[in-house]
Amino acid sequence: MCLICFLTSMPELRSILYIAIHTTNGHQFQESELASSMSKVASTDAKQPGATSHRMFAAYYERLSRGESENQFMDPLRKEVTAQAHGLVLEIGAGNGLNFAYYDPEKIERVEAIEPDSAMLRYARERVKAARVPINLTQAPVESLPFADATFDSAVCTLVFCSVTDPLRGLHEIRRVLKPGGTLLMVEHVRAHGRVAAALQDMLTPFTRFFAGNCHWNRDTERTVNEAGFQIVERRNLGGVMVPMVMLKARR
Repeated sequence: MCLICFLTSMPELRSILYIAIHTTNGHQFQESELASSMSKVASTDAKQPGATSHRMFAAYYERLSRGESENQFMDPLRKEVTAQAHGLVLEIGAGNGLNFAYYDPEKIERVEAIEPDSAMLRYARERVKAARVPINLTQAPVESLPFADATFDSAVCTLVFCSVTDPLRGLHEIRRVLKPGGTLLMVEHVRAHGRVAAALQDMLTPFTRFFAGNCHWNRDTERTVNEAGFQIVERRNLGGVMVPMVMLKARR
């Protein structure tokens, strides 16, 4: 068994690295598919700055999002984090729209969802139809949000900041568009605390960046949230040794 396949046998990795590995729901990648993925993963949509179009990655992510790992591990976390949102909500890195169905119409006025990748947006538009609240989709990177200062009551992101090009700038932008006292709600995987685990993350990050939509497996997102000027008011460790995950609630 190769090292990455071994790592993905651990439950905490199932929602993070399946994209980059050999199997998905019983399907084994052929060499031709991997070559195609390698050629397409860096393709971009030049229509606007920061826009991308990772078509192969989006297709496999969509397939995996219908599997056991999403249903058993991520779905409960998505429900929990979206349940804390209120008012006018900004969703960052909406991806293929997996959070949309969980927003509570009794708490939420509207969701403005941004996603830089046009391929992901195609799937997200389909999931807007199942949402119980109004959702507007915009193709934009978090580093350049097309919204006025102090617009939103809440901001939500789930498994996003590992792949953001400039995470500190992105968090500054979120802070800018949140109202004073606004809430940032996050579920993210973060840098491992153990020396060996962190070193292994560093070793594998070039592969996860290439095969998994620019995922920086070793990124210390929690520290960056503090550096951006947020105050973390709640933190829950979701477990994981090789891929520790946290749920954060922070105030502007």
